[in-house]
Amino acid sequence: MTADRYGRSTDERTDRRLRILGAVLGAGLLGLVGWYGYSYVAGQDISAEIIKFKVVSDSAIEVHLEVRKDQDASGYCMLRSRSEDGAVVGRLEVRFDQPTDRIDEIVTVRTTARATNAELTGCTTDPASSR
Repeated sequence: MTADRYGRSTDERTDRRLRILGAVLGAGLLGLVGWYGYSYVAGQDISAEIIKFKVVSDSAIEVHLEVRKDQDASGYCMLRSRSEDGAVVGRLEVRFDQPTDRIDEIVTVRTTARATNAELTGCTTDPASSR
């Protein structure tokens, strides 16, 4: 340790610079994660959930879907149905253009074999609908 003109060693100055650099980088990373998180949550204009489903035949399943969205937003949700062995036996794109913020709808997914479940794979907003 070599003391400089004012009595501090060069090691102490290096330590202080590294701590400042670490604090700045940590704050920047925290801000970046916060920004990404906010933009992800704020970008979700449509959210939906399956309330229940009922297998009505070997070639169809009824799905009770509840959608929450901005009143002026339009878009679609994708439903998927699987058989007992896990194979995908049906898909349906459900569009939502109604000028309301909550939609409760029962839709029928046509299947190629007997379905055992219904899954919501995601919802997407039309780009020009709510922005």
